[in-house]
Amino acid sequence: MNEPALAGLLTDKYELTVLAAALRDGTAERRTTFELFARRLPEGRRYGVVAGTGRLLELLPRFRFDDDACRLLARFLDTDTLRYLRDFRFTGDIDGYAEGELYFPGSPVLSVRGSFAECVVLETLALSIFNHDTAIASAAARMVTAAAGRPLIEMGSRRTHERAAVAAARAAYIAGFAASSNLEAERRYGIPTEGTAAHAFTMLHTGEDGPDELAAFRAQVDALGVNTTLLVDTYDVTTGVTNAVAAAGATLGAVRLDSGELGVLARQVREQLDRLGATRTRIVVSGDLDEFSIAALRAEPVDSYGVGTSLVTGSGAPTAGMVYKLVEVDGMPVQKRSSRKESQGGRKQALRLSRPTGTITEEVVHPAGRPPATTEPFRVLTIPLVRGGQVVAGTDRAALAAARDLVASGLHSLPWEGLKLAHGEPAIPTVRIPVAAIPSS
Repeated sequence: MNEPALAGLLTDKYELTVLAAALRDGTAERRTTFELFARRLPEGRRYGVVAGTGRLLELLPRFRFDDDACRLLARFLDTDTLRYLRDFRFTGDIDGYAEGELYFPGSPVLSVRGSFAECVVLETLALSIFNHDTAIASAAARMVTAAAGRPLIEMGSRRTHERAAVAAARAAYIAGFAASSNLEAERRYGIPTEGTAAHAFTMLHTGEDGPDELAAFRAQVDALGVNTTLLVDTYDVTTGVTNAVAAAGATLGAVRLDSGELGVLARQVREQLDRLGATRTRIVVSGDLDEFSIAALRAEPVDSYGVGTSLVTGSGAPTAGMVYKLVEVDGMPVQKRSSRKESQGGRKQALRLSRPTGTITEEVVHPAGRPPATTEPFRVLTIPLVRGGQVVAGTDRAALAAARDLVASGLHSLPWEGLKLAHGEPAIPTVRIPVAAIPSS
């Protein structure tokens, strides 16, 4: 499964009709800035996690329109617009938050500068990547907090689109998940993969005398070794654990529970494993887990969690609500004033204030190049990503590891109440400084 060679058609039709109109009336080359940000966090969320930056930067050089694409577009575009698209190359600049950075309402996550023509056509690509990956990473970070140091495995591939599954595995890994079940995520991004077994394999071992769970377990151990994970809840959990230890011995790697009252079962299984001498056999649980059920299992003898549906679907990862808005034309601020859809004009950057202990206290969004004076410790959030159309930020596996570290340090820097799973206000306030508020130097 490879990414498409050309990304230009990963867009909405209206952006190209707008492009055609701008080329026709001569406004296409006006210098503009578009910003990608969220007006608010999803209901009850205290913070968000930026994800998708690396994927956008990987696709940007492939944002092209070849002859096949232009033949499709010729149904509604004029010759001049088609000529522009055939030669399209993004030549502008992009700044933004590093992947893995926390964000809050109004954070200028991405700032895209260039001609109106080249910036406007990137809207759908940027939004589709950031809205998806950021939603997954933000949900995953809450689960990591709820797990309190126990590893999590992303197992959502069968619950979403095949390409979205790879992106979801990447976003979850950035947020702190230990591994994914998706093999393409391992090939493409080097994400560790883990897998256990299916109920179907256990049920396959059924003969004239009925199910033979022990035979299924012995076959799995024979193929994969004693460090494998045996799924013990196909029939009866107690019998399943007995058969698992009989098949692998006391050095069995792990057993998995995928249904039932997981907390109660985990306690019973732990006691049974210990009685059978399998004191180091781990217990893995899965089955419609989310951050709340993970937190409820914190006191139970669970060693790791497998999470799928709630992570990769809207039920557990509500939309990030990112928007992509024009904020500057030829150096002059412009802004939208629609009710509940306001945007602040002018290109912006941001810094984050903290106490000497490292706990963050406030995010300050300020006019680009004009940071406010402060005596408090702070960290600059806006970094260069693209210059003159050339990607200057990392997109390799080292960059992925750095994003993962940034999430971990960001969560560690939040005030304690910012890590609560209960509904509440954002963990820190965002202060927006308008253009006129800071005198020019």
